[in-house]
Amino acid sequence: MSTTTTQPRLAPLQAPFEPAVAERLARWMPPGAAVEPLALFRTLYLHPALADRMRPLGAGILGAGATVPLRLRELMIDRTCALAGAEYEWGVHAAAFGEAAGLDARRLRATVHGGHREPCWDEEQACVLRLAEELHETSTISDELWEQLRGRFEETQLIELIVTAGWYHVIAYLCNGLRVAPEEWAARFPPA
Repeated sequence: MSTTTTQPRLAPLQAPFEPAVAERLARWMPPGAAVEPLALFRTLYLHPALADRMRPLGAGILGAGATVPLRLRELMIDRTCALAGAEYEWGVHAAAFGEAAGLDARRLRATVHGGHREPCWDEEQACVLRLAEELHETSTISDELWEQLRGRFEETQLIELIVTAGWYHVIAYLCNGLRVAPEEWAARFPPA
C-alpha cells in the first residue's frame, strides 16, 4: 500500500474562495459539514468544468438515491481504495462513514490488509469485497462470483457496485497521481 508522504503536485485552492467556487465546493460536501471542503475537491476545482461534470456521479453513489446499502457501499469503496493504494480517500471514508456503516477498527483493517476471506465478513459482505478484488485485479467478474452476486443483489445494485468500483479507481488515480495531502482528521492505513 502506498502512502502520501510527499508534497502535493498541485496546490489545492485556499479560502477565501470566489463566491461561485465556494458555492460549488459546498455542493460536494455533506449538508452542515463541520470541516472545510476536502483538499481533493479543492484540487479538482483547479478545473471547475470537469469538477462540475464529475459531481453528479459522486453524489449519485453516496446520495439518498443510491440502491446499495451504506455498509456494502463503504466496503466496496474502502477495499477499492486500499487495493489502489489511495490512503487519502480510504482515510476520508473510514473516518466519515466507518462508524455509521458499522465498520470497527478490525473490519477497517481487513479492508486494507485482509480481503474477502477474513472471518469478520458475512457472505454478502464477502461477495462485495471479492467483487472489488476481482475488478481491481482483472477488470472483469468470474462466472462463479457473478452467480453469487445475482443471487443476492438486484440488477440496479450490481450495476451500481461496478460503477462504484470504477469511480473510486478514478478517485484513487487523482489522489495518488496528484499526491493530495491527507486530511488532518482522516484515518491512515493501519499498520500491517
